[in-house]
Amino acid sequence: MSKLFINAPLPGLSEAPEELRGQLERIIFHNEENGYTVFRFKAEGKLDLLSVVGHMTEPQPGCSLRIWGSWENNPRWGMQFKMDGFEQEMPNTLDGIFQYLSSGLIKGIGPSLARRIVDKFGAATFEIMDNEIERLREVQGIGSKNFKKISETWKTQRGIKELMLFLQPHDISTAYAVRIYKFYGQAALEVVKENPYRLSMDIPGIGFITADMIAQKLGFELENDLRAEAGVLYSLNNLGKDGHVCYPREELCELCEKKLGIPAELADRAIDRLEEEERLVCEQMHPSPLVPAEKPEECLPEATESYVYLRRQYYYESSIAHYLGRLMLSPKSVRLGDSEEALAEVKKSIDIELAPEQEEAVLMAARSKVLVITGGPGTGKTTIINAIIKLFQARSARVMAAAPTGRAAKRLSETSNLEAKTIHRLLEFSPQEEGFARNEDMPLTCSLLVIDEASMLDIQLTCHLLKAVPLGATFILVGDVNQLPSVGPGNVLKDIINSGVVPVVELTQVFRQAEQSEIIMNAHLINHGQMPELRPPETGLSDFYFITQEEPEAAVDMIVSLVREHIPRRFRLDPVEDIQVLSPMNKGHAGAVNLNTRLQELLNNGGGRIPHLQRGERMFRLNDKVMQIRNNYEKDVFNGDIGRICVLDTEERELTVRYDDRNVIYDFDELDELVPAYAISIHKSQGSEYPAVVIPVLTQHYVMLQRNLIYTAVTRGRRLVVLVGSRQALAMAIRNNQTQKRHTWLAQRLAGLLPALNPEQA
Repeated sequence: MSKLFINAPLPGLSEAPEELRGQLERIIFHNEENGYTVFRFKAEGKLDLLSVVGHMTEPQPGCSLRIWGSWENNPRWGMQFKMDGFEQEMPNTLDGIFQYLSSGLIKGIGPSLARRIVDKFGAATFEIMDNEIERLREVQGIGSKNFKKISETWKTQRGIKELMLFLQPHDISTAYAVRIYKFYGQAALEVVKENPYRLSMDIPGIGFITADMIAQKLGFELENDLRAEAGVLYSLNNLGKDGHVCYPREELCELCEKKLGIPAELADRAIDRLEEEERLVCEQMHPSPLVPAEKPEECLPEATESYVYLRRQYYYESSIAHYLGRLMLSPKSVRLGDSEEALAEVKKSIDIELAPEQEEAVLMAARSKVLVITGGPGTGKTTIINAIIKLFQARSARVMAAAPTGRAAKRLSETSNLEAKTIHRLLEFSPQEEGFARNEDMPLTCSLLVIDEASMLDIQLTCHLLKAVPLGATFILVGDVNQLPSVGPGNVLKDIINSGVVPVVELTQVFRQAEQSEIIMNAHLINHGQMPELRPPETGLSDFYFITQEEPEAAVDMIVSLVREHIPRRFRLDPVEDIQVLSPMNKGHAGAVNLNTRLQELLNNGGGRIPHLQRGERMFRLNDKVMQIRNNYEKDVFNGDIGRICVLDTEERELTVRYDDRNVIYDFDELDELVPAYAISIHKSQGSEYPAVVIPVLTQHYVMLQRNLIYTAVTRGRRLVVLVGSRQALAMAIRNNQTQKRHTWLAQRLAGLLPALNPEQA
């Protein structure tokens, strides 16, 4: 019988802790991040269930345990057993076997099927599943499809058992153990023992901290080459999450020393080795005088400096410059003839009077191979897109349009009367091929490609997009450069503009119809560093309000009340479908996590009768509004996609989410990709519009309070924007235009194309 030993000492225990034997009956609370667990325990010789607190990884009801620790009298919860460590073995009672099988650990077995299996095989259940698993077909309800699912899952469980027994004392969850086993196969345990730092380099979701903890327990020294290499890669990956494409070498070494305790000299040597292994690229960068210096904080340092790239980031950045330059140097496939005459035809067909700057934008699209159109809300970007599309369609050109997110693509389709896709769908991503079908060998078939919400483009997606643009096509990027930059690494739209290589049309005129919207007018005031007109609700009907609530607790209560009652009643909006709470942060009392807890409980409780699944601290209920928080190419869902849970199967422990036009199924182990989405961070709202947004703005958010953050949040609201919080906090945000600089050299690489593009100017 397999046993598992865990020893996680807790402070204050006596030298001779008390020992109990028995069975874990049910989980009261489990934190997946740190393993802190509260559970009910049926101890041998005790009539009542005991409350136990301690640290466990993937606790399973029904398992037999020997636990040791001491008793404590908690002021709130009463007498509890504070667990110092435990020894676990597979359950050996019929009830324990049943609870283990029905826990969801074995895919394909729910409570009713678990009962039939135990009734059939009794105490020999595990032995039969180990050695004669074909006999499961004798159980009613197990057909060919379900048997395959169960046997494959059980085979995986057996294959990783030894690995799990080794990893669980080091706080590696079962989900990660499965990933490690699938990645390394039979060599998994050997790899972990020889170089646990490889986990942080190879396995998504296992970071340096976890690998380092395992290494220390295995006796690895703090100052060793393997640790230094892993630390450098870990630091660069983390910097990528902050938007950096590369990082100054000297500062990177200092960061490793400060954050990870890796001496700077050791980190510097590790960079050399990683470059030899072709995992990193180091480059001496020479600032180009061709890059405009109107906004020094957005440009690059004057001195030559060594920068470090993850190899893939270097490839993406340098490839963007290559493919964009190649595109600009190629002739147009569609000859538009007399552009002025063509424009007159378009104006007649769309029956809209174009402002001079709009006309200029359309004419530039007719003449240019690549064009950037940028401007705030109400400045006519949609009108220009439609005019350009009609200009090309009038010459029988094939036109394609796309956007980074599903919602943005849907909105583009509605406003342009042209089928628009997400960029991933446009490029035909294939999980089987592990890449995009559309590339330089199989480019898109179009003469005009329009990309909306271009401020969201990161370097990876931009690289793949440019590979697939036909050489003769006109390529137009449309976006608001003053919004937050992409979630992923890079600052592509701003870098392209700053390079001076691509023609840019900046729209500044707000049109008369847009001037009637206080949302639009206040957005422009914020963007220019001015306080918006703060109208309280009692002053009459408007589309922009500010409600003063200085304290976070009061602000949260007000937000909940607005979403649940006031806005639906006054504006006839659905509290779930139409209203989106946008918070500057995830954590804190007025952060997205706490707001989600409050709103979920009030908007989708159902008196506790709604089917639900609990994954760590997250509760998922049927009809919940949820958001995907990382790109999943196999499921064709991406970071920031929002949907509703339309099916929830508690027996199979899986749920289905409806995203606009399709359903996506999630297994229980995949639920860490979802979060409730009644409230989301402002960063996650990029590329989306909502009928109404409610935004907490409090001084406790001071770390994140920046002008472009508030500007982005306000421009997400289509019919209604409500700010709740402190005028002081709002003023802090609007004054703070010092956005965090992202280390990227794309603008300089593009500026280097100028001599080839314009020899006379060079």
